[in-house]
Amino acid sequence: MTFEDYKRLIAGDEHRILELKKSTGELIDGMHTACAFLNTDGGWLIFGVTPTSLKIVGQQVTDTTQREIANALSKLEPAVNVFVDYVEVPDSKGNKLICMHFDGYTFGCRPYTYDGRPYYKVESTTRVMPREMFEERLRMSRPSFYSWEQQIASGISVSDLSEQRIRGAIRLGVEGGRINPSAMTEPIEMVLDKLRLLSDGKPNNGALALFGTNINDTRFNLRMARFRGSDKN
Repeated sequence: MTFEDYKRLIAGDEHRILELKKSTGELIDGMHTACAFLNTDGGWLIFGVTPTSLKIVGQQVTDTTQREIANALSKLEPAVNVFVDYVEVPDSKGNKLICMHFDGYTFGCRPYTYDGRPYYKVESTTRVMPREMFEERLRMSRPSFYSWEQQIASGISVSDLSEQRIRGAIRLGVEGGRINPSAMTEPIEMVLDKLRLLSDGKPNNGALALFGTNINDTRFNLRMARFRGSDKN
C-alpha cells in the first residue's frame, strides 16, 4: 500500500479493525491490540499517528526500532508471520509510518496470546480474553486431546471391558464391510488401538462407554434440569 492508501485508511478514525498509536513508545499496548485482532476479526495497527487529531507524524525508524518490533512480535503465540511496512511521511522528512496487518481468527484454530496472556476485541476496545472463552477455543483447536471420550478412564484396564461385546462389534463391522476380516483374530489391545479406544495404551472413556462391564460407573450419570418458559429468560 502507498502513503495515500494509508492516509485514506487513517481518515476513517479508529474502529474495531484499526488501531492508531503515536509511536512505538506504545509498542506493548499495540501488541495487546495485535493479539486481540488475531483473536477476533483482524485489523490494522499503525504507529506514527496522533489518535485524537488523526495527524500523521510518523517517527524515526532505526535498527533498534526494528529489533524492538521484531522482539515484540516474537512474543505472539502461536508464531505469526507479519509484514511490517515502513512508509515515508512526505511532510515529515526522515519520519515513517509503521504499519502492520493481522488476519482474523479462524474457527478451530488455537487462540493467540501475547507474552502469555490472550486478548480479544469488544467493539473498538482491547480486553483480556475471559478464561472460559480461552479454554473453549483451546478445546476446539485440539478436540482429540480435550474431548471427554479421548481421556484415559482412570482405574480401568482392558480386563474391565467386555471382550464378548468387542468381538461382537468387530464381527458386525466385518459383515458390513467396514472392518478388515483380519481384525477377527487380532489381540484385543490392537483392535482397541485401531478404533482409537486406547489413550497412551490405556482404555479411554470412549472404550468404557462402549464396552465397560460396570454400567453403574458415576462417569455415566446424567444431570438434568427443567426450566420454566420457552426462552432463555
